[in-house]
Amino acid sequence: MSNLEKYWQKSITFDEYLKITEERFHNNPDKNDDHQEYYELGLQRMHRTLKTYKVDEAQLQNLKNKNFKGKILIISEPWCGDASATVPAVSKFFEAAGIEAKIFLRDSDTSLIDQFLTDGTQSIPKVLILNEDFSVKNVWGPRPKHGLELLKKFKENPESYPREEFYNDLQVYYAKNRGKDAIEEILLMC
Repeated sequence: MSNLEKYWQKSITFDEYLKITEERFHNNPDKNDDHQEYYELGLQRMHRTLKTYKVDEAQLQNLKNKNFKGKILIISEPWCGDASATVPAVSKFFEAAGIEAKIFLRDSDTSLIDQFLTDGTQSIPKVLILNEDFSVKNVWGPRPKHGLELLKKFKENPESYPREEFYNDLQVYYAKNRGKDAIEEILLMC
C-alpha cells in the first residue's frame, strides 16, 4: 500500500465531515479547541454553499472529456474559512461526476499536509488530484486565484487594505462564486 493510499484509508466522506463539524459545534469533546468559535461560521458557510451550489454541466462535460480515472483527496478542517467556502462545492461536483472524493482532517495527522506546504505553511484546503495508483497528479489550493490576489493585496499593504476588509471581500467573493472558480482551476489540473 502506498503512502497516500494509507491517508486515503483514513479519510472521510463529505457527509461525515459535515457531521463532525456539527458535533464539534454543538458538543466538542475537546474543551480546549482553539477553533471552537469558527465551527458555527463554518457550518453556516457550508450550508449556504450546499443550498446554492449547482453542478455546472459544462464543467462536468469538461471532466468527462478528460477521461480522468483518479480520485480526489482534500486536506481540510471544518473551522477553516477557505475550506468551508470551497470544500462543499468541490466534493459535490466530483460526487456528481462519479469520481470518489474524500477528506483528510489535517490536524489528525499533520504528516500529510507537511508534504504539501504553501510558502512554508500548512494552509488548507489542499486538493490532491490522485492517479488510479494513488500517485499525485497535481495539487490545488488553498484558495482560487482571485482569493490569492486579495491575500496578496492585503499582505502588501495592510494599512490601506485592512484585515477586516480583506476577510469581507474574500467571503463576498466566495458567496457569489459558489466554488465555480476552484472547480475550474482543479479541472485544468485533472
